[in-house]
Amino acid sequence: MKKVVKKSAEEIKKEDFKELITALDLIERERDIDKSVLLKIVEDSLLQACKEQFGNSENIRVHIDPETGEYDVFRDFKVTEEVFDSATELTLEEAKAKFPLREIQLGDTVSEEVATKGFGRIAAGQAKQMIVQKLREREREVLFNQYSGKEKEVVTGIVQKYSKKNVIISLGKIDASLIDTEQIPGEVFRTGDRVKVYVVEVKNMTKGPRVIVSRTHPELVKRFFENEVAEVADGTVEIKALSREAGKRTKMAVYSNDPKVDPVGACVGVNGSRVNAVVEELNGEKIDIINWSDDPQTLIANALSPAEVIGVEVNEEERIANVVVPDDMLTLAIGSKGQNARLAARLTGYKIDIKSESQANGLI
Repeated sequence: MKKVVKKSAEEIKKEDFKELITALDLIERERDIDKSVLLKIVEDSLLQACKEQFGNSENIRVHIDPETGEYDVFRDFKVTEEVFDSATELTLEEAKAKFPLREIQLGDTVSEEVATKGFGRIAAGQAKQMIVQKLREREREVLFNQYSGKEKEVVTGIVQKYSKKNVIISLGKIDASLIDTEQIPGEVFRTGDRVKVYVVEVKNMTKGPRVIVSRTHPELVKRFFENEVAEVADGTVEIKALSREAGKRTKMAVYSNDPKVDPVGACVGVNGSRVNAVVEELNGEKIDIINWSDDPQTLIANALSPAEVIGVEVNEEERIANVVVPDDMLTLAIGSKGQNARLAARLTGYKIDIKSESQANGLI
């Protein structure tokens, strides 16, 4: 018959906290949380256990050996002439009687070791709960800091599933929800698809960071051009204005800070290679790239591309523009369901009224 060796309470306590220290070392490596922070949590849990046992923890001190996990608990007393709180104060006579081998004077602080038998396991359990809570808080903090730095940027995620009309996308350690209104109309995803999304906002919520992403945001197009066009990335070419109807058409006005660089040509690329790469990312969305101008008349005329414009009259104060185009260009200038004119108006910030040459009757 195998002999059963009964362990003492002290041995059990040492084993409990030795295991705890081993766990703390592992957490420190895997979760990147300093061990001193974790030890502080353990100390707090011991103080809480002392409070439950002795009814007061204000004068309790805990020392934990960071190597072995063994701990000592002390209770401090202030030596005073008159005692107002017997839990934290002693008279000189009481102190000398309690600690006969010490030299004690009024005003000294004396300490006694607290017998912790009976709450070692309880304290270890409390420490575990507090560590779990602290880890969750820390992980939420790390995730928020990690992803808040990606706000206004494009990230690549992996489609996990559809949740009603929303698409759940994994961004690594966190999932983002691409809601119905932020999806490009007609775009369909399959589980496992890699998709690029624009991070609109990262909110620090109680249950963890919430990442709001979009495929319809105009800035998504801008970020794609920054990735594809070196001149845009380094600031030689600026995207001065952009208007978009996701899945259908985008208009983008560009300007070059270097007279030797053609801004439109730089964005289009050789044989359309650069703009086509962006169009592919947007599943065939059309992109009109025009030259920016500080002159409203020129800008408005450019914005109505691909239609030709005969003349533009602007009222800068009221932000209204009257535009005349050749008769055979009226439909093109307005666009299907007014789309070309609508995008041009958003791009320029002007309300645009378009008339054919025959309709204008010499207006301009």
